Amino acid sequence: MNISLAVLGMGGGEMVLVFAAILVLFGAKKIPEFAKGLGQGIKEFKKASREVTDEINNAASEAPPPQPAPKPAPAAAPAADAAPSATVPKT
Repeated sequence: MNISLAVLGMGGGEMVLVFAAILVLFGAKKIPEFAKGLGQGIKEFKKASREVTDEINNAASEAPPPQPAPKPAPAAAPAADAAPSATVPKT
């Protein structure tokens, strides 16, 4: 089976019929404009895709910023400070 004629499961005669219908519907002047617009769209898509890929690669290749060292925990308060204060008698 010829690969070029196997697009969407259509044979050669069916593809010619589809192309003729497109030519009749849109006219000979509109088809090149459609093709040009399609080409520009594909070009912009590839450019955007390449930029995203480059950005991801650049982010992955950069070393992460150094993390600050954790501060040591404060020392526990002595037990004498934890004792309740004496109450003052009422007069």
